[in-house]
Amino acid sequence: MSRSRRKTPIAGTTTADSEKWWKGWWHRRFRRAERRAIQRGDEVMPHVRELSNPWLAPKDGKHHYPDDGFWDQARILRK
Repeated sequence: MSRSRRKTPIAGTTTADSEKWWKGWWHRRFRRAERRAIQRGDEVMPHVRELSNPWLAPKDGKHHYPDDGFWDQARILRK
């Protein structure tokens, strides 16, 4: 898939190399809370926002890069 390219110039806004460690940490924490709720017999499962704040993640959303000549479109459109 060497010719594979993104169709739209949208990329993540980040200074981190990866957020893989953060996603793994968060999902472990969420699954642990769900297992505890099941063992206690809770009627309501924990909500996602009770356990984590997505604004603290290394990647901070996505950004649309316009084709105005300022951005390197080849770099942004590369997968």
